[in-house]
Amino acid sequence: MNAEYTVSRYLLHRLQEIGIKHLFGVPGDYALDFLDEVIASPIQWVGTCNELNAGYAADGYARMNGAGSAVVTYGVGGLSILNAVAGAFAEYVPLVVISGAPPSLRRESGALVHHLISNYYLQLDIFKKMTIDAAILTDPNTAPDEIDRVIKNCVTKKLPVYLEIPADMAHASCRRPGALPNIAPSVSNPDSLAECVSEAAERLNCAEHPLILNGVELLRFSLGREALYLVEIAEIPFATMVSSKSVLPELHPQFVGIYQGGWSKESVRQQVENSDCLLSLGVWITDLDTGMFSINLDNRRMIAAGGSQVRIGNHYYHDVLLSDFIRELAKAVKPRSYLASHPREAYHPREAFMPDPSRPLTAPRLYECVNHFLDDGMILLSEPGDAFCAAPEFHIEEADNFIVQSYYCSIGYCTPAALGVSLARPDKRPVVLTGDGAFQMTAQEVSTMIREGCPVLIIIINNDGYLIERLLHEDGPYNDIRMWQYAKLTGVFDDGSRATGIRVTTEGELDQAIKTAHEEKSKLMIIDAALATRECSAGLERLGNAFRQAQKKK
Repeated sequence: MNAEYTVSRYLLHRLQEIGIKHLFGVPGDYALDFLDEVIASPIQWVGTCNELNAGYAADGYARMNGAGSAVVTYGVGGLSILNAVAGAFAEYVPLVVISGAPPSLRRESGALVHHLISNYYLQLDIFKKMTIDAAILTDPNTAPDEIDRVIKNCVTKKLPVYLEIPADMAHASCRRPGALPNIAPSVSNPDSLAECVSEAAERLNCAEHPLILNGVELLRFSLGREALYLVEIAEIPFATMVSSKSVLPELHPQFVGIYQGGWSKESVRQQVENSDCLLSLGVWITDLDTGMFSINLDNRRMIAAGGSQVRIGNHYYHDVLLSDFIRELAKAVKPRSYLASHPREAYHPREAFMPDPSRPLTAPRLYECVNHFLDDGMILLSEPGDAFCAAPEFHIEEADNFIVQSYYCSIGYCTPAALGVSLARPDKRPVVLTGDGAFQMTAQEVSTMIREGCPVLIIIINNDGYLIERLLHEDGPYNDIRMWQYAKLTGVFDDGSRATGIRVTTEGELDQAIKTAHEEKSKLMIIDAALATRECSAGLERLGNAFRQAQKKK
């Protein structure tokens, strides 16, 4: 064994090699020895208010950085972070969860220690169901190999992993790390790849009205540049979905809009559904991406690539990676003029927000103002609810500038996620668009962002309760929440030097608050947008109507 390296240092070394510079979490007795090693390392410790928020922060960090990590203690900490890990698993976010654990001798003797639930392997068993790989580091001789395997699976599969470190293993000596193991992804079956590319290219080249539908896997596997090259070399119009919004530039002349099935703009819906060859790249057929499954797509006229396979009509090609398929298809497809198959208008630039100073603020006017305010130096985090229902209409140019948890939909995600986003991308300003109910779930992380100097702008859609639930079902008292003085929270967490809060009730007050946000870019800011009515975005209205109709059919 080499006294210079311990199991903790080995793990921290590997985390640095995959680009992790910050660790989020909450201290706990079983994790303290590991945290001592963290403090002595180049990685910055970012203590959060609770473990769930640590997971959300690490998720936001991973989406911007390529990987993220969080540290918790055993039992109470491990199970508290579980919901964030579930969201990362559902949405393909590479997250390394590190949990301290009782010392090995306690586990071997079966001692009833604090934080234990029923047996010493229950937490591992639970995490195995929500991660791509999980391990307890019980032997310093094998720990390096287990760490390497788990880290490799996290990075290549783009999924969360779990490592459990018993307290007595944190300082255990182990071998020095060698070169970082090859973490290149697996490769496609060459025969399947060649055959499916040939068939796909033939169909695209013969089509009169082809269209490319770009899905969320392009974001998760960082394939936006490759997809853009295909779009431009083939000169084929393209659309995106809510989960993949802005993966390609929205002011691109070949962009037709956001496709959400029956919720789409009519011109977008017709062009996607009437295409005689629809190339679907990494699309997930989820309820919110498809307008509650209101799509009308003919599989016979589709080429669907994703999930390591390609389906062309009724032909299936397995073991074909999306990256390889896009790259090879770009070589095989014949260029054309997109104008010939692009009969409808492309995306229009946003219009300036012109406030009526005394007019009471409504949700649609709030969204118009936010849309005008956003620029390429900002990253919008849209909370599940009315915020992400309004998001398809926002003009966002860069893929890195939009985050939405549109599949797992855990409300409360965006506020702590903004902490991770801000630390991963200090060159940009996170803007959180959140409902008042969602904000109340994780509001305490505002104090951490102030401590870390994160200039996050939080815009609270204050419609007095869970508006989305009111529209999905007959309203009830369970949708009511306590009205907070949201703008005053910054005064609780800060003396005013690093944070400020403003309550707005009119369009004029909102306009002035946005101007203040422009002027005070280095401060965290909360805008409490108190809406005059429970009016919402057109997107949420559609969601509510579709959901209620679906419930009636049961």
